[in-house]
Amino acid sequence: MKPETVNLQSGQAFLSRIGNTPLVEIGLAVELARGVRLFAKLESINPGGSIKDRPVAHMLTEAIAADRFSGGRRLLDSSSGNAGISYAMLGAALGIPVTIVVPGNASRERLDRIAAHGAELVITDPLEGYDFALREAQRLAADHPDRYWYCDQYSNPDNWRAHYSGTGAEILAQVAQETEAVPDAFVAGVGTGGTLTGVGRRLREARPDVHIAAVIPETFPGIEGLKPLGHPGDIVPRILDESLIDERIPMTLDEALAMCRRLTRQGLFVGPSSGAFVRGAIQLAATGRFRVIVTLLNDTGERYISTGMWKSSLSDFEPRQAAKEFVG
Repeated sequence: MKPETVNLQSGQAFLSRIGNTPLVEIGLAVELARGVRLFAKLESINPGGSIKDRPVAHMLTEAIAADRFSGGRRLLDSSSGNAGISYAMLGAALGIPVTIVVPGNASRERLDRIAAHGAELVITDPLEGYDFALREAQRLAADHPDRYWYCDQYSNPDNWRAHYSGTGAEILAQVAQETEAVPDAFVAGVGTGGTLTGVGRRLREARPDVHIAAVIPETFPGIEGLKPLGHPGDIVPRILDESLIDERIPMTLDEALAMCRRLTRQGLFVGPSSGAFVRGAIQLAATGRFRVIVTLLNDTGERYISTGMWKSSLSDFEPRQAAKEFVG
């Protein structure tokens, strides 16, 4: 499939609407130090419902230009779910066949959305986590080089470049409009490393002393989309620039979910990683060392309804419920 045969006209409708998301101020009912302002990018506004539309759009655009889909090759990658949706959505719009390897602990909503766009799903053992899904994608790519073009979002530099030129640039412009300042702190996490690396590099160019904090989840049960770095055997994404990280903020799933519920009462319906980021940002705010803090609201809470996340008690939340249904 050569670039000129890809359905760019249809895909352009999605591509042109990715990015330029709103910057919202998180004042809510939290105890911020006096004078601190906390902002977050509302990424669920993207067509695919998450921040992952940004890197996926850029990686696919570059792949088409490089004729990566010649011979009818399928796009292949691993994903915790959100990138898989972006791949499936844009693949359907562009006429590119897609295969996604997803760990079974991805929520049912994510798995259903990927399948609805016509993508092929390969579901791996939920107890093995994200790294196992990544290794399975690598195996498929190595065993069938003529069948797949392996996008490899964990190693593809077009991933972080999308955030450098897009997300990071937008943050600088929007924060300047609101505060006439450059953020002095940025809170994110590590999934593929693309967001932290791309935004971090852009912010550090504008302000060399910007404080960059990475939220690190507990190993089990973890937080969907975030890697628990620093443990033996963990795969560190190749595109992650660890030199950017000034501080690592440990986070439990219960802490992330509790913050999601607080945000919901303020009109922000977001997923667990967003709750983790906001809680981490509030911890930074409480130190009184920073005046303008920026973080990200990666996706929508609608992607986690089947997990029991929004039931009356956090004890009802079963992060592997959907996975168990899919793998029997």
